[in-house]
Amino acid sequence: MKIFHIADLHIGKQLNYYNLKENQENILNQMINRMEEYRPDVLLIAGDIFDKSMPSGEAYSLFDNFLNRAAALCPPIPIVIIAGNHDSPERLNYASSFMEKHQIYISAMPPQRTDEYLKKVVLEDDYGPVNIYLLPFTKPGYVRPLFPDRDIPDYETAVRAVLERENIDVSQRNILVSHQFYQSSGWETSTCDSEQVLLSIGGLDRIDISVLKDFDYVALGHLHGPQKIKEEWIRYAGSPLKYSVSEERHHKSITMVTLGEKGEKTEIRQIPLNPRQDVRTERGTLKEILERATEANRHDFISVTLTDENEPYRMKETLREVYDYLLEIRVDNTRTRKRLELTLETQENLTPFEAFRAFYEDVAKMPLTGAEEALLEKTLNQLTEDKE
Repeated sequence: MKIFHIADLHIGKQLNYYNLKENQENILNQMINRMEEYRPDVLLIAGDIFDKSMPSGEAYSLFDNFLNRAAALCPPIPIVIIAGNHDSPERLNYASSFMEKHQIYISAMPPQRTDEYLKKVVLEDDYGPVNIYLLPFTKPGYVRPLFPDRDIPDYETAVRAVLERENIDVSQRNILVSHQFYQSSGWETSTCDSEQVLLSIGGLDRIDISVLKDFDYVALGHLHGPQKIKEEWIRYAGSPLKYSVSEERHHKSITMVTLGEKGEKTEIRQIPLNPRQDVRTERGTLKEILERATEANRHDFISVTLTDENEPYRMKETLREVYDYLLEIRVDNTRTRKRLELTLETQENLTPFEAFRAFYEDVAKMPLTGAEEALLEKTLNQLTEDKE
């Protein structure tokens, strides 16, 4: 069975206020073209279809056009979709019953009642059935009603409990489509700035891959860099476009999986995707950066770091005359490095109250009110008492 695995489309996303509609439309068209070329037996979309829980009409139209074109391929290719943490389950699930008639299967929420189980799509090939289990983004609170007599304190416990409840037949070939933060002890997972990686105390959102032992392939979404998590058969497809400067070195692609007979090694191949505009960095003096501009690269999304000791006059305007999509301009010279050192030295001596106040003023561009300072002080005192 040949499988296309994609994720994290983030349709409707903007990059530093630049509209990405044409870029996303272009990359979705490339996916359709690759489906026509390679003829997969199923397309798995592992969450974060939209960038916001309330997508714009433009975002809906883009995805609707993609689904219509994919569904029109002949012979038809089943499409399996789960909700990610950016998606609204209610909105994504709209008309899902109708879509199933066209082999588009959507799962927006994990089971929450005792009579509910994970949605399962069963496909057939020469070696028999392939069971595709759909596990949309899951929080502990979503599934606690299923386990009234069991403590579900974190994400790993929640996912483990849900999967154990399925009583998966390991003699058959099983695939899981999931949108969570999985990791493995001793394995370095690659993350980037554009992901909404939860900052839970003690890593409560992290899930060890040991919960995935009953599957032959795990199609993941959430992390934007295509990568395996220790095992070749546990993979993040990554996002199809670069959504932050931290993704500069990513090679975006479709993950194509060839699943053979039970017990055979799964074949993995990356099919490259080519964006209309790249996202990259330029570092050097203003003169050096301007000289590196070509007709092929000056329309990319650019993050600039200037190293001139004497900061150029009207540097932003000068750069914009050559590079049309400036994301940010940083200055790295003796003056800025010294200022950073002084800032860090000052911050090392701040009390928790002073550190939070400085952070708030830096982000909100306004000071805390007297009432807010009093509430902050009360909260910090309570935390100190709890520790004691």
